[in-house]
Amino acid sequence: MAGFLKKLVRDLEAPIEARGFGTGWFSGFFALLLAMAGLCVVVAMRWPDLFATPQLAPVLASSGFRLVIHGILLSAYALALLSLLLRSRKALGLTALVIALAATILGGAAVQARETHDWGIFFGVDFFAVNMIAAGIMFAPLERFVPHRAEQRLFRPEWREDLFYYLVSSMLVQLITFLTLAPSSYLNAQGGMLTGVRATIAGLPWLVQFVLAMFLTDLAQYWFHRLFHRIPFLWGFHAVHHSARSMDWLAGGRMHFVEIVLLRGVTSLPLLTLGFLPSVMQAYVGLVYVYSSLVHANIRGDFDRLGRFIVVPRFHHWHHALEAEGVDKNFAIHFPWLDRLFGTHYFPTGKWPQGYGVPEAVPHGYFAQMRYPFVRKSQ
Repeated sequence: MAGFLKKLVRDLEAPIEARGFGTGWFSGFFALLLAMAGLCVVVAMRWPDLFATPQLAPVLASSGFRLVIHGILLSAYALALLSLLLRSRKALGLTALVIALAATILGGAAVQARETHDWGIFFGVDFFAVNMIAAGIMFAPLERFVPHRAEQRLFRPEWREDLFYYLVSSMLVQLITFLTLAPSSYLNAQGGMLTGVRATIAGLPWLVQFVLAMFLTDLAQYWFHRLFHRIPFLWGFHAVHHSARSMDWLAGGRMHFVEIVLLRGVTSLPLLTLGFLPSVMQAYVGLVYVYSSLVHANIRGDFDRLGRFIVVPRFHHWHHALEAEGVDKNFAIHFPWLDRLFGTHYFPTGKWPQGYGVPEAVPHGYFAQMRYPFVRKSQ
């Protein structure tokens, strides 16, 4: 088993010249992506009490969604077989085929829920599947066809580490949500003085509410983000995010658990306490998931003019730069003019950073990085 896993990793990390069209690499990659997503969703549908998020339960229960799962698994089978036919290395296609077969054995699109003891605790396997298939299908082709760094592979160094971050943050979505909602829950319970504000915001047009939500959240995010760069103890948590030495859509998921809870707790306060419509909040959350991957992505394009008004990948890449001129700059997530207003803006015309990461020795591995902020001072 260990030997086969090594072959799979070598196949995923194959050099660019071994990934061209006709080699079977792309069909194998997308077969693996679809097979994993299909398996995760089938597991969530089979044991919904334990592995499904309540917010996605109505979607999973719909008959139309079962047709989607059927299509996903059939596509995984077809692409896996194509990869096996075209590629001399069989690990990628064979793994996708086995995973798709496992999903089928568990019930496939016709899977029925099995009774489990409901402790009120769940792990978001379906949430992970939705995240990965949406982001993977959206950004993997973009980074292949219009990359900023053409030499950077899709499965670059540290990809396994960052994928594990995605998995953990998705699986622990219930715990993260509970902790991040605590501040807003307290304010809502004590917030009679906000009644007038809530009524005013709720009466605004939908689009105005959405833009206002972006602005207020970005303003809170800006100062929160800046504090994590200024206070040494907090920087230990944020250094984990900055330790990625390659920038792509997957790197955005590398974030210490403590920072996730604090960041979402603070930045969600305007959304959850000021009377925004639920549809506005849902749309904004969806935007953030996509936008976070986008600004970290390895996508070509200077976007000098557009970057004056909204954050583009090159703007945020400078935030992750090793060069001195980019350090402690560009804290905004949506609106770069906040950085201009507060004196932290850096966006040189047509210029990209040469390197990413942090000068300090942040360890490799998820658990070592979770421990890092608490032992950092002793180093």
